[in-house]
Amino acid sequence: MNIKLKKANYDDLELIYKMQIEAFTPLFKKYKDDDTSPANEPLERIIQRFSQPFTDYYLIMKDNQPIGGIRIICRGNQRYRVSPIFVLPQYQGRGIAQRVFNIIEAIYVDAQLWELDTILEEEGHCYLYEKIGYIKTGKLEKITDMMTIVYYEKVISK
Repeated sequence: MNIKLKKANYDDLELIYKMQIEAFTPLFKKYKDDDTSPANEPLERIIQRFSQPFTDYYLIMKDNQPIGGIRIICRGNQRYRVSPIFVLPQYQGRGIAQRVFNIIEAIYVDAQLWELDTILEEEGHCYLYEKIGYIKTGKLEKITDMMTIVYYEKVISK
């Protein structure tokens, strides 16, 4: 599988916005998390994040076609956060996200700690992150009666 990351530029932001909506809409419909769903974010929010000096956006490319995106936040002191990562629905479940995590760890070689969060009730998401070395921090955040955010981190040993 030919998966690569392409660093996004300003002209890519509308595409990232559209793919983010498409990728997160099934979860939004399931959990109805109006205030927290990336499917509900305006384009202006992505533009604002893109402009942050500590944020990098990448397009996830399969055979030179964009199929998703990932945002990396540099938190300083060799700490990074993934928020969000998404793959279009028709490409999910094929190991693409796992490959993307390998690529970002190769790009950010100085990282000593990675952080992310996901929906606790989405067992497949939790399974993926745990499979690639992320550990629950113990922090949980109840969003709705049906949805809890669980926080993860991964320590990189050098």
